[in-house]
Amino acid sequence: MGTMPRTARYAAHTLLAALALTGCSSSAPPPAAGSASPSAGPATPAPPSPVQVCTSLVSYWAKETLLGTTWSGLDWEQKGLSNAQYAIHEDAVAAGRAEERTTGRDKALELIDRFVAQRCADEGGATTSSENWRPPT
Repeated sequence: MGTMPRTARYAAHTLLAALALTGCSSSAPPPAAGSASPSAGPATPAPPSPVQVCTSLVSYWAKETLLGTTWSGLDWEQKGLSNAQYAIHEDAVAAGRAEERTTGRDKALELIDRFVAQRCADEGGATTSSENWRPPT
């Protein structure tokens, strides 16, 4: 697939710039009344596990593909998938399409969530093999 249309690129760049500026803001929320010390803040949440990242990412793109949305045609690298995650994506989409034919779209989307969660857990997040080239299948 080619590059994004000019307006989409402009919107994406504008959004990224706005997010970057927001993240660089030096202002902090005021301390809560009665807090013990100004340095005692909320605990930083733990980063998501590879399995959680895999499940979220692959499930999102598999459902987008099933729904046929505008961005569903991106390739696996543009979607941020490893080769292993892309294999899960393709299997999930195939299972979702089969389910959609028999029980409808809502059930197909639910199946994709379950299918992807199980496969990502089985493969420990499926983070392997993200090389830039892959032979055609």
